[in-house]
Amino acid sequence: MSPGTQASPSEAAAAMAAGARLEAMRRRVRLSRIAVWTVIAAGPISLCVAVASTPTTVAAPATKPTAVRTATAATNPGGYAQVFVSAWLRSDANDETSAQARLAQSMAPDVALPDPATDAQSAPWLVTAVRSALRGTGAWSVTVAAQYAGGPVRYYAVPVACDSTGSSFTVTGAPGVVAGPARASVAKSSYAVTVPDGDLASAVGEFLTAYLTSAGEVDRYLAPGVRLTAVAPAPYTAIAVQQVSAIEEAAAAEQVPADGTTVRVLASVEARDATGRWPLAYELTLTARSSRWEVAALQSGTAQDGGGR
Repeated sequence: MSPGTQASPSEAAAAMAAGARLEAMRRRVRLSRIAVWTVIAAGPISLCVAVASTPTTVAAPATKPTAVRTATAATNPGGYAQVFVSAWLRSDANDETSAQARLAQSMAPDVALPDPATDAQSAPWLVTAVRSALRGTGAWSVTVAAQYAGGPVRYYAVPVACDSTGSSFTVTGAPGVVAGPARASVAKSSYAVTVPDGDLASAVGEFLTAYLTSAGEVDRYLAPGVRLTAVAPAPYTAIAVQQVSAIEEAAAAEQVPADGTTVRVLASVEARDATGRWPLAYELTLTARSSRWEVAALQSGTAQDGGGR
C-alpha cells in the first residue's frame, strides 16, 4: 500500500471496533433463528409457552357509564289503571264469566267486582287516566276519570304496584272515589297587544282559511323556506277571525314594517262546518317581507288566552 492510502492507527482501530460490533449483531441474529426453529421443532405446546412468556402491554378497556333503569323513570302505570277501571265498571259480580269481569279479576285478583242495580246507569263511554303519583318503591296511585253519557264525571284513585323492572303491574286494592283535580292557575297571557283590522289580521285570516278549508294554496302565505301542509281532508267550510293579539308592538302598526320584522300573534277564530261553529285558537309567527306579512311558523297548543271573546 502506498503511503498516501495507508490508514492511520486511529482509523484502523475504529474500523476494527465497527467490525466487531457487526459480528456481534450477526451472532445474535443467528442465535435468535436457532431458538425459534428449536421451539417449532419441539411442537405447538412449546411455541405457545414461548409466546405466553413474552411480556405484553394490554390497554385497559375504556370505562363506560353503566345504564341503570329505574322503574320511576321508565314506568307510569296510568294506562294499566285506565284499562282496569274501564273493565271493572263494566263488570257484574253476578256474571263473573263475562269478558270484562275476567279482565278486571286478572288485573286485580283481590278486588271484588261491583254489583250494579238492574236500572243502574249505563257504563261510562270514556275512561282515561288523568294523574299518576309515585307513593313509594314500586307503589303508585293513579287517578282515573270516568265520563258518563250526559256529562257526569267520576274520579277514581287506583293503587297499582309494579315490579323492579317496570314490566309487570297489579292493582292492589279497590278503587276509591275521589274529588277531581283542581284547576291550575296560569300566568297572564303574553299576547297583550291588540292587532287592529289591517294587513296583519288579513294575512292571518287568509292563511288559516287556506289551512283549514282548502280555499287557496297554503304556500302563497308562507315565508321562504317554510313548509306547512294544509289539514286534509279539510275539516271546515269557512273561517272567521274573531280577534288577533300579539306580543310585539310592531304588530299594531298601520303599515307593514321593514323587511325582517317578526311578530308573534294569537288568532282566535270561528270555524264552521255542516255540524256547527267551533271556536279555535292558533299561535303564529309572521315576518314582514316586501310590504306583506308571511307566516314563518305555526305553534299551536301553548296559548294561554281564553279564545275568542
